[in-house]
Amino acid sequence: QVQLVESGGGLVQPGGSLRLSCASSESIFRFNYMGWYRQAPGKERELVATIASGGSTNYGDFVKGRSAIARDDTKNTVYLQMNNLKPEETAVYLCNAYEKSCGPGRNYWGQGPQVTVTS
Repeated sequence: QVQLVESGGGLVQPGGSLRLSCASSESIFRFNYMGWYRQAPGKERELVATIASGGSTNYGDFVKGRSAIARDDTKNTVYLQMNNLKPEETAVYLCNAYEKSCGPGRNYWGQGPQVTVTS
């Protein structure tokens, strides 16, 4: 069973920065994509950023230019650097891994660290 363990959440002031980490219990080479989503109370889950096994990246419109996703295959870990954070970005940030080979795709999720942006 794949386990995704996140770290790096917490309190940050508006305009501040944060780096989240997501460590996989399995080799991340098996996943087509890994990424981060976020969910605020009363809102739908939304994409923050993804990174493909080949290294290509995709970002949600609201974080473009302010965030960077990266992977370290030797540590089976994906990182999300977020800069110039805004209070409305307060949410639970969920690590995701997507795997698809011959059959239907499968998503794995971490528990999600809380990120609170407040002065």
